[in-house]
Amino acid sequence: MPSAVVALTGASGAQYAVRLVEALSDASWDVDLIVTKTGAINLHLECDMVPEDLSKIERVTLHDNHNLAAKPASGSAKYDAYIVCPTSGTTIGKIAAGISDNLATRSALVALKERRKLILVPREAPFATAHLEAMAKMSTWGVIILPASPGFYHKPNTIDELIDFVVARILDQLDINHNLSKRWSGEEVDH
Repeated sequence: MPSAVVALTGASGAQYAVRLVEALSDASWDVDLIVTKTGAINLHLECDMVPEDLSKIERVTLHDNHNLAAKPASGSAKYDAYIVCPTSGTTIGKIAAGISDNLATRSALVALKERRKLILVPREAPFATAHLEAMAKMSTWGVIILPASPGFYHKPNTIDELIDFVVARILDQLDINHNLSKRWSGEEVDH
């Protein structure tokens, strides 16, 4: 079965992570979930959930962010993708600088050293120049920078539709078929 590490860090946008974990589970992916301390705060504030609630989703295993001996910390553990969603500015800076002081940053650096797919989903606005430079640098390393910036051409009516738009872009990067958002067909505009 395909598997992913999903790290939820301290940027606002915990709803994206919740929906991503649900979508990966629905697609029969195993998910090794990491929630940082500040990620847990936002999960509670924004979703009225605790990390253990996410671990009740089928195929999801919750890991302690302080456990650098956990499976996602090792390059010998095989994963199809590593996704940090949402990615805080601090996490962006640490990954770009090679700092692996917790399981979230360590697993991202494992993805880099093993040349595996790493997707970062920043949700800051505006971005600090330091974070823009870090993201540009990591992009040259093959990291996919996928900001949580939903589109509006599909005429969303709910917040859930905006969340699904971003999660759909993540799933597209993983080649996972989905029906989370309407795809552009070219028929939307009269010529």
